[in-house]
Amino acid sequence: MFFGMNRATDEQSLIAFLHHFSNERLSGVLVPRMSEEEIHQVVDLLTDVMKKHLSGDEYHRLFLGEEHHHD
Repeated sequence: MFFGMNRATDEQSLIAFLHHFSNERLSGVLVPRMSEEEIHQVVDLLTDVMKKHLSGDEYHRLFLGEEHHHD
C-alpha cells in the first residue's frame, strides 16, 4: 500500500487498506481497544462518505447486501 504517488495507486491502496482493516482478526483486537469517541468518529466518517457518494439504492444493494430496495 502506497499513498501519494497518483490517484490510481491511492485508490487501490485505500481498497487494500480497508480490506485489511476489516479483517476479523484485526478488528476483533482493535475495536475493543477503541474509545466510544473513536468508534463514533469512524462510523460517522464512513457513513458521511457513503451518504455523499452513494444513492439510496446503491447503499442498500452494496453496503447492506439487499438485492431489491423499494422506497
